[in-house]
Amino acid sequence: MGISPLKAVVLISGRGSNLHALIRAQQAGTLDIDFAAVISNRPEAAGLQLAAAEQITTEVVDHTLYEGRTAYDQALIKVIDQHQPELLILAGFMRILTPELVRHYAGRLINIHPSLLPRFKGLHTHQQALDAGATTHGASVHFVSEELDGGPVFLQASVAVEADDEAERLAARVLEQEHRLYPAAIQLIAEGRIRLVDDSLQLDQTPLHEPLQLSS
Repeated sequence: MGISPLKAVVLISGRGSNLHALIRAQQAGTLDIDFAAVISNRPEAAGLQLAAAEQITTEVVDHTLYEGRTAYDQALIKVIDQHQPELLILAGFMRILTPELVRHYAGRLINIHPSLLPRFKGLHTHQQALDAGATTHGASVHFVSEELDGGPVFLQASVAVEADDEAERLAARVLEQEHRLYPAAIQLIAEGRIRLVDDSLQLDQTPLHEPLQLSS
């Protein structure tokens, strides 16, 4: 694609399904990133084996070995910074980040969340959507701020909520969209099209006031 791959570190806690989607996109030539490392807070995370099988460096910073979030995040920062990432990608990293870590990676820390933010922050988003009677649900990619599931959203993908939906079935359809959404969002950053400037989004050096929508 004629651009230098973006050096990225991915943080995971579990099976790494979004990580797998990123690896597939990179291998297909549609995602210009270089995986510097995959780091987990859980030694048993299946995503570590997935990364190792692709010859990606893996690290574990076990949260159970630290007293409190501050001590843990300070240790995590040291490990991440050894890899000098241009982008830090949260892919199912099930930890609330300290303000110190968020500020340290300001403008280069992104997350994917299974709802159409700002609706349904936190956990159990699919049940939240059903309980609220939402007719549309989906996933969002955003730069991370100190507010939980806050920060500017720049790309979303939507699914229709069906009348007989249950949380598990709705979650499966949203996850399919996540696997399309995250590579597309990161590619926008890799191409230099999306940037965070003074806490405001820019698309092609023009202010972006509403999230872009991924076509179906």
